[in-house]
Amino acid sequence: MRTHRIVTIAGDGIGPEILDSAFRVLARVQEKCGDFTLEYEEHEGGAACYVTHGVNLKPESLEACRRADSVLKAPVGLPQVRRPDGTEAGLLGGVLRGGLDTYANVRPVKLWPGVDAPLKAVPGEIDYVIVRENTEGLYLARGLGVGNDQAVADTLLMTRQGVERVCRFAFDLARKRGGAPGDGKKRVTCVDKSNVLRSMWFFRSIFQEVGEGYSDVEKDFLYSDAAAQALVQQPSRFDVLVMENFLGDLLSDLGGGTIGGLGMCPSGNIGADASYFEPIHGSAPDITGRAVSNPIAQVLSASMMLEHLNETAAARMVDDGVWQALASQDLVIQANGQPRGGTEAATEAILAHLG
Repeated sequence: MRTHRIVTIAGDGIGPEILDSAFRVLARVQEKCGDFTLEYEEHEGGAACYVTHGVNLKPESLEACRRADSVLKAPVGLPQVRRPDGTEAGLLGGVLRGGLDTYANVRPVKLWPGVDAPLKAVPGEIDYVIVRENTEGLYLARGLGVGNDQAVADTLLMTRQGVERVCRFAFDLARKRGGAPGDGKKRVTCVDKSNVLRSMWFFRSIFQEVGEGYSDVEKDFLYSDAAAQALVQQPSRFDVLVMENFLGDLLSDLGGGTIGGLGMCPSGNIGADASYFEPIHGSAPDITGRAVSNPIAQVLSASMMLEHLNETAAARMVDDGVWQALASQDLVIQANGQPRGGTEAATEAILAHLG
């Protein structure tokens, strides 16, 4: 019996309720597979933790995340909980990404069956992954901007080591995938603004160097503004895209908008020695306690965690369960992004379709 030690962070707002959905799916999968178990260690984190303890994540919790086999995290943050400088106090991105050195933010964008997406596409026709550099770029300036009431500057920094490792991650990921839906080619697209910024040319140059070691993977280049258009007009041409931190934040949300909203978007944050998995959407305080939240992104984040732990059969079982629940219309995502019948009905539908 394989055992994986998992730190869990229930977060804020709808976090606890959708994390509970993921726990129920994971429990059923463990029962059906019968050859592995997940041992959970719960830790506080987020806005409520900041209000209570003055920090959004205690040092001992960060250390527990380092020691664990992985971390499963729900959305955190509440808009009214802010630091003296005006930034949100409950967000954990800067703490976990830097503290765990999870340099690759992996964001799948996939059109699932039964979802009323705004693009003219069929399920599976949109299926790509944005790999966002996670520890450098513009967001490295988080909390470090300098200025006064007349001007403020934030610094965008890239290092050779940082760019090399995230590009290599993207090419390795492309090798494992089946290629772009439009033509079946394994392809990595470098997205940058190298026609304007020297730092972006630095990124592109290193991408080209790394790509020389992957003759079996096609290299592709797009400026970020052109990429935004192409993700809407030609999404099936994309397989894996790699880019700087800030650009990845923007374009992954754009991608989510093409497949029915952020409620359909899981993510992973992966480093050499640590990882954590979470939905990319927020804590939705406006619907907290109403039991109407969509648990799919949290459930799919749990599936990504299983894949990372090499529990491939279990991960496939979760993905297939979500696909079949949506395809059969037992799970229906309404126009407002919420599941018909609420969170409980959505969870039960997924459970009913696990292999």
